Amino acid sequence: MRGPHVGSQLLLSERARPPPLAELSEAAGLVHGASAVFVVKDGNGTACIMADFSATFLTSYDTRSGPQNKSFELPAGAEVSNSSSCGKENASDSSLVITFGRGHTLTLTFTRNATRYKVQLMRFAYNLSDTDTFPNSSFTGVKTEESATDIKADVNTTYRCVSETQVHMGSVTVTLRAAAIQAYLSSSNFSRAETRCEQDLPAPTTPPQPAPTPAPSSPVVFRYNVSGSNGTCLLASMGLQLNVTYRTVDNKTVTREFNVNPNKTTFGGNCSTTLATLSLSSENLLLLVLQFVMNESSSKVFLQGVQLNLTLPDAEDVSFTATNSSLRALQATAGNSYRCNAEQRLQVTSTFSLNLFRVWVQAFRVDGDKFGPVEECQLDENSMLIPIAVGGALAGLVLIVLLAYLIGRKRSHAGYQTI
Repeated sequence: MRGPHVGSQLLLSERARPPPLAELSEAAGLVHGASAVFVVKDGNGTACIMADFSATFLTSYDTRSGPQNKSFELPAGAEVSNSSSCGKENASDSSLVITFGRGHTLTLTFTRNATRYKVQLMRFAYNLSDTDTFPNSSFTGVKTEESATDIKADVNTTYRCVSETQVHMGSVTVTLRAAAIQAYLSSSNFSRAETRCEQDLPAPTTPPQPAPTPAPSSPVVFRYNVSGSNGTCLLASMGLQLNVTYRTVDNKTVTREFNVNPNKTTFGGNCSTTLATLSLSSENLLLLVLQFVMNESSSKVFLQGVQLNLTLPDAEDVSFTATNSSLRALQATAGNSYRCNAEQRLQVTSTFSLNLFRVWVQAFRVDGDKFGPVEECQLDENSMLIPIAVGGALAGLVLIVLLAYLIGRKRSHAGYQTI
């Protein structure tokens, strides 16, 4: 036991058997300098601070021949200073002051709240007059450096860190090794419960992510027809793809596309004077209904309604339903067919869109099994305008070059006279 009585507090530094973590550190060759248990006790003999670590100090100081780097260890003879404190009512602002050598001091100041305590400030005061440690120093006297630290732990637990902990304080770097530190102790020994430093914790591992579901290729184009008592009322040649957004059982929102496979799909429908319906069903595709209507006053035919009932095994709700009966798509004049080679996306609801590929459809006034006169979609007309525009631009460029050539040639002839 070292140290004198100071007022109502007994301050001492004890050489003790290292705790298990320190033993492991020594076995691993991590401890460079001597390790000691430093204890601060109050006047009743109750420990309020315990610390066990080895420390290395690296600093730079000026000599007559220029800056000099110096590294030294916390020696075995280091002691707790009588200026250490358990703080007011052992609650806050406690401090551990360790003295060694010829006037060198390492101070750890602790603070706490309801759940955690930490080394709020680390201060190192070193005496440049110590010629054994700082030979040929250009200056004498004590120099002080200080810095906040990341040393923190839950109340009533021991801060443990096998790894090196470095605290940078201006021109000084203090490296702690195999550290076990606890303030505001509830007993006169280290707590069995520990808070480990971040350096000792295993690196977080990222769980393997499932491979993204590849987007399906374009669906197969198939020819559908619906007939009634008066013959065929609906002809449709197209590829169909369902684009649905839903929440999975593991609470993730996903968007996926499903092709309608004609080879595994049955179809049928109904015909009336102003309504033609195409219905498709398969194992997972319970029902897809397309409803075409004819406006007799305008003689316009268009897709007005889409209904989908789909089974999604990985969905939070396995039954997916979407309906819209106020659409106006694939429009053509009665007796004509609508055709579009470009892919079309028909937004049915906020969570479902129907993608149509190379669609050619005619409802009502169908002559046998033949499509009527074609009305091209706007997308196809725009795609045709591009090569026309490019061709026109090239033709204009050729014409400009030709005119420039003729004008230049005419001017060159005008420069000669007949003898």
